[in-house]
Amino acid sequence: MGPMRETDLYPPVKGFLEGQGYEVKGEVAEADVVACRAGDPPVIVELKTGFSLALLQQGVARLSVTDAVYVCVPRRAGRVAQRALAENVRLCRRLGLGVLTVRLSDGLVEVHCDPGPYRPRKSAARKGRLLREFARRAGDPARGGAMRSGLVTAYRQDALRVAAFLAAAGPSKGAVVARETGVARATRIMADDHYGWFERVSPGIYRLTPTGADGLARYGADDAEGAACPAAPMPER
Repeated sequence: MGPMRETDLYPPVKGFLEGQGYEVKGEVAEADVVACRAGDPPVIVELKTGFSLALLQQGVARLSVTDAVYVCVPRRAGRVAQRALAENVRLCRRLGLGVLTVRLSDGLVEVHCDPGPYRPRKSAARKGRLLREFARRAGDPARGGAMRSGLVTAYRQDALRVAAFLAAAGPSKGAVVARETGVARATRIMADDHYGWFERVSPGIYRLTPTGADGLARYGADDAEGAACPAAPMPER
């Protein structure tokens, strides 16, 4: 079997549209597929062997001709392919484009979204998380556009405060760490130990691990933007 071509998508799409009463023709003006039905605006379908910037650009350009524009790609199997398709469908919905896929094994055409104006629903929960993170983060320790891995978040800043205290004071009670660092969730941070920085040595008492010492050296006090811990008292036991 040779490589897949855009023309392999045309017969299933043509049959699908004809089944809905359209007259269908290929390569009309600059459009891959044009379908007309009395009383309706023309439908344009742009065919590609996969999602690409060129496909999206073509689809958006066709919106100057008609509001009924679809992009069409082969339907691929597998979890990764399904996730990518879902993300591309969301993008196309934002652009006002419809999405079709063709299952080449049997020519099944599936409509994933129809063209139309995009009216996003705002998420109050996501907005709240964004504003809480903004308010809790001390200073501006992360450059915009940086890799998410290793990002200095408000949570990591709190963990750094806790780590700095333990490095100075040694094993300490969670309540003492919380009081001296101002990190109210210090005990929870040490207990959850998302970074592998903390170790419980007895009920309620935690110490810094070698990994924690490395993390503290890597990020340093500067990443807490002036949130360094005060001089540590002798830990309670």
